[in-house]
Amino acid sequence: METRIEKITESSLAEAQRILRGGGVVAFPTETVYGLAADARRDDAVRLIYAVKGRPSDNPLIVHVHRDFDLSSLVIDDMPYAKKLRDAFLPGPLTLVYKSRGTVSSVVSCGLDTLAVRVPSHEGAQAFLKYVDMPLAAPSANLSKHVSPVSAEHVYADLHGRIPLILDGGECSGGIESTVCDVTGPIPVVLREGLVSREMIASVAGDCACYIPKEGEPVRSPGMKYKHYAPVCRTVLFAPEERREALAYFMACSAKGERALVLCENDAAESFPADKVLDMGRTPEEMAARLYALLREGERRADVIIALKPRGSGGVLSGVLNRLCKACAGEEK
Repeated sequence: METRIEKITESSLAEAQRILRGGGVVAFPTETVYGLAADARRDDAVRLIYAVKGRPSDNPLIVHVHRDFDLSSLVIDDMPYAKKLRDAFLPGPLTLVYKSRGTVSSVVSCGLDTLAVRVPSHEGAQAFLKYVDMPLAAPSANLSKHVSPVSAEHVYADLHGRIPLILDGGECSGGIESTVCDVTGPIPVVLREGLVSREMIASVAGDCACYIPKEGEPVRSPGMKYKHYAPVCRTVLFAPEERREALAYFMACSAKGERALVLCENDAAESFPADKVLDMGRTPEEMAARLYALLREGERRADVIIALKPRGSGGVLSGVLNRLCKACAGEEK
């Protein structure tokens, strides 16, 4: 199969619509990462997403819609605070999990009675979603568990020969996946952290909890299970106070002839050789925007990425730390 990258135009949107109506898949940009879209109403189309990505079949998907889509056709929205959250943060990098009306394929939610819905703010995503005017199931447009794509070229690197079309909307500005928040209970519950923080949600809804997964419980949201966001090279994670240990590990890797790079916040960069640093920046927002591009750069240049956790906690940084820990799962020092 030939995979084409096309700018978002009337012609490419018409081609995307034709592919989707035929049960196929299309990659498209959002403000967070690129998504791999299929008609959420069709079992065969949704299963194709899982097959293309090599995604575990118990890992649910998020449905994407345009800002004017009739949400009530998909979900039961009976929590007053949910409207406050939509008014405050949508369109934007927030996914809300509602009680499902069962109007999309059960494959999307892996048999759960809930449905995760997102309204991306990216101008190209809105143009695409408005043009096709259907609910689209769309996880990140990469091979399962690999680093999420933040450019059309990243999508092509993972999925060329597997999908027919990538709609190119430039580099993603947000950099990590949307926050996922359950709005089926008395207070909102964050299932996956992201650019809309728990604190931001609580400031609007009055309260907000963070969900702690239980052993053996079905996966309720993408990103809650399995090693995710991982480069193909080895990754090792150090705590913020372990700069000396990280430097010693770097030196030991180099002495063995391994190509090693250090992923860290700007304030820690001076502790390592300048040409071996992948600089995440100073603010949590900069770190989120740069993380996946740097992990992909690192896997091209290195045998091992030595990651140093940024200092601090809470807010957007919680999402950054979540992705960093998932990328280095099982390899923390």
